[in-house]
Amino acid sequence: MTAEHPPGEPPPEGLAGEPPAAGEEAPPKLGDLAAGAGLRRIHILAWRDLDDPEAGGSELHAARVAAQWAAAGLEVTMRTSFAAGHPVEVVRDGYRVVRKAGRYLVFPRAALSGIVGRSGRWDGLVEIWNGMPFFSPLWARGPRVVFLHHVHGEMWRMVLSPGWARLGELTERYLAPPLYRSTNVVTLSDSSRQDIVATLGLDPSRVWVVPPGVDPRFTPGGRRSRRPLVVAVGRLVPVKHFDVLIEVLGRLKARHPDLRAVVAGEGYELERLRAEVAARDAGSWLRLPGRLTDAQLLDLYRRAWVVASTSSHEGWGMTITEAAACGTPAVATRIPGHADAVVDGVTGLLASGPAELLSALDRVLSDPALRARLGAAALERASHLTWEATARGTLEALVAATRPARAGAPSGR
Repeated sequence: MTAEHPPGEPPPEGLAGEPPAAGEEAPPKLGDLAAGAGLRRIHILAWRDLDDPEAGGSELHAARVAAQWAAAGLEVTMRTSFAAGHPVEVVRDGYRVVRKAGRYLVFPRAALSGIVGRSGRWDGLVEIWNGMPFFSPLWARGPRVVFLHHVHGEMWRMVLSPGWARLGELTERYLAPPLYRSTNVVTLSDSSRQDIVATLGLDPSRVWVVPPGVDPRFTPGGRRSRRPLVVAVGRLVPVKHFDVLIEVLGRLKARHPDLRAVVAGEGYELERLRAEVAARDAGSWLRLPGRLTDAQLLDLYRRAWVVASTSSHEGWGMTITEAAACGTPAVATRIPGHADAVVDGVTGLLASGPAELLSALDRVLSDPALRARLGAAALERASHLTWEATARGTLEALVAATRPARAGAPSGR
């Protein structure tokens, strides 16, 4: 699956990772596509990277795209904040990670380094707008593209004091958008695109939809749990609303006495959620094991009867399609992002509010035929999501950004 080009853009060149249709030419390789646009050195600005203890879907997405570009021969450098216990510089999967600032100082430091040229030479810039932007339109000259997975909105109030939350909301909704109206923006789903355009007022012709991929290690295998098993995976932070899931699972347990559940992941809410499980005397059937190894996560997806997500904001919901690649359907909140990651009634069920989540989980656990049908459709759909396609679609958006520069705009270095 390649980028879904907005109105006015040229049609896709082909589906990355898939053979061309009869009579069609194969799309150019990533390296050739970049070279044709003069893109050899690409810099990525990120709030956090994959080694950060609170890394999530945004960091995984950036890491997979960077690795694909590096494998294609591009020089990729990711500039980000310090990660506790990790070196200032490291090479991961062929691309360089540079960590030279704290969690909040990374924003002004990145801008200052870009202005005075300390960041080194680059042909293309990728800014990851994860709540707080780097304001690259003010200081970066040359081809740029922005990753914007979703609008944060009330998420600010979930994690910051009222004053700082208000500043974050004002910056995201009113201060930053006018600066980005001539920038190509890449988001993960059509529903997120609609929300970005409606809420931030960005030019819809510049918002590209490029779905995330699924790592090929996620495949069906092993055996399903003999008992009903509900799995949820993600960062344990307020926006994921795992407390709501725990409450729903407690009510579901009354309908399915053999129920087992696992909520896997790290985050600063881990101990609070464990205390809530203990207070409900649910520790014998509901586990919060923390971070899992890759092998443990794969085994969990394969054994699960359903994967659940109670998040209120997602650009997509990559754990949903990771589970789907293992043949496991989803029950998730009806929000932008989830509305594309889950085809309601086909690959899983979407629900609005705790009562509907309870009903949907009950349906999937109670109906083997429904569960099998949803799982098979989820598996088939996930098979079309590759990181090569994601890297290609994102690169196409960056290549498109080189055209004004070639027409006379100054080329940033």
